[in-house]
Amino acid sequence: MTKNRKRWGRRGLVVAAVVATGAMLAPAANAAEQATSWRDPVRSLDLAAHPLRSTEPGRNTADLRALGAMIGGAKVVGLGEATHGSHEFFAMKERVFRYLVEEKGFRAFALEASWSAGMEIDDYVQTGRGDAREILKRTVAGSPWDREEFVSLIRWMRDYNRAHPGRTVHFVGDDLGGPSINDAFFARITDYVRQHHPAALPRLNQLYTGLRPIDDHLAYLRKPLDERKRLATQAEQAFELVKGLTGADAYGWTEQHARFVAQTARFLSVDLSDPKSLPGFQILRDQAMAQNVAWWQRRTGHKVLLSAHNTHVAYIPDNPAMYPKTQGAFLRETLGRDYLPIGFSFDRGSFLSKDIAIGGDWKSFSVPAAPPGSNEHTLDKVRFEDFYLDFRTAPPAARAWLDAARPTRTIGTLFPVDPVAISLGRSYDAVIHLHEVRQSDLRR
Repeated sequence: MTKNRKRWGRRGLVVAAVVATGAMLAPAANAAEQATSWRDPVRSLDLAAHPLRSTEPGRNTADLRALGAMIGGAKVVGLGEATHGSHEFFAMKERVFRYLVEEKGFRAFALEASWSAGMEIDDYVQTGRGDAREILKRTVAGSPWDREEFVSLIRWMRDYNRAHPGRTVHFVGDDLGGPSINDAFFARITDYVRQHHPAALPRLNQLYTGLRPIDDHLAYLRKPLDERKRLATQAEQAFELVKGLTGADAYGWTEQHARFVAQTARFLSVDLSDPKSLPGFQILRDQAMAQNVAWWQRRTGHKVLLSAHNTHVAYIPDNPAMYPKTQGAFLRETLGRDYLPIGFSFDRGSFLSKDIAIGGDWKSFSVPAAPPGSNEHTLDKVRFEDFYLDFRTAPPAARAWLDAARPTRTIGTLFPVDPVAISLGRSYDAVIHLHEVRQSDLRR
C-alpha cells in the first residue's frame, strides 16, 4: 500500500483530523490551491474528495458522515457497481446500508433481483425462519448475488430486526422474474382473491393457466414465441382483473404481485432472434424496476438504498443503442430530487463474470491499472487510495472534467468487453472510487 502512504503523507494528517472529528466538509483550500485547481482536474478533484477508511462493514463510520450529508433528504439512493462480481463493491454496499439505517433512517435495501425473490428473502429477514445461505441458493441461484457478501448482508438485516422489532428493515427485489416465479408466489395472489373475491377466482386461475409457475426463466424462453406472447397477454389481463377489485389493505400488495407477474411475462415474450426488438425490452425492464422501487417507497414511506449495476442506477445509459433509458432516468422522472445515484469506479483488480452471453459459469477475470485517458486513470491520481466525491459541489475544473465523456469500465455478466465513453458528471451525482478490488466470494 505504498501509494496510500504517499497520499496520506501530503496532507493526510490534516484530512485525518477532519475525519476523526466528523467534519462534513472537504479540506479547506487556500487561494493558491483554488487557482491551481482551475488548471489541473486532479488538483480540483483532490479538493472535493473525501477519504474512505474501509469498505468492510462493521468499522467506524466517521468517514461516511460527509456521504450522509451528500445524501441529505433523498428517499431513494442508487448505489451502482462497476462489475457484477467484486467483493469491495458488495461489502461497501452493506457498510453504506448499515450507516444509512442507523444514522439516516433508511428502512429498505432494494436489489437487482426479482420481486418474488425479494419477498422470500424478506420473509427470512422479518422472521428468521430458514437458513440465509439456503434461501439465497433457492432465490438467486446462478446470479451475481449468490455470494457470501449477500449472506452477510441479509444476516445483518435479520440481526438488526431482532434487536429493533418496532422498526424493522426490509429486503426488496425490484427486478423481473429470474430464475423463477414459484407456485407459492402465485398463491400470494390467488389466495387473496379466493378469500376476498371468490367469484373472480375461476377467471384468474384460467388466465394463469400455462404460466403458473415459471420454474426456470431460461427454459421458459424456449417456449414458442407465439405461446409466450399469449401468456404475456393473459398475465396482463390477470393484473387488470386484480386491479379492478377492492378490499382490505393487503389488496395493494396483491395488485403489486400481479403487476410483477405481468411485467415478467411481457419481458419473457422477447424475440431473441430479432436484435432490433431487444432495446424495447430493455426499456421495459428498467421501467419495471423503477416502478417497483417507487411503489415500495410510496407504499411504505421507507427510504431505500437501491443496489444495481452502474448502468441501471445512472441518469443516462452507457450503451444507448441497447439500453435507451435507464432505471435511474425513470426514477428521476418519478421522484425528482428525491432520487440520488452514486456510481462506483475502480483502477485495477479481479472480479467474477462470464465469457458467454447466456448460461455458463462464473469465472475469475482481472484487469491491470486503468490506461491513460480513462476516467479511472485520472480518479486514481487523487491523493486518497479510496474516496468519494459529490459532483454537485465539486470545484469548476472538476466539474468540467467530470462532464466530459471518456473511456470507462462497465463490466456486467459478460467479459471481455471494451470500455465505453461515459460522462460521470452527467450520469451520477457522486462517485465512490476504489484503487483495487478482488473477486467476490462464491457462496460456500
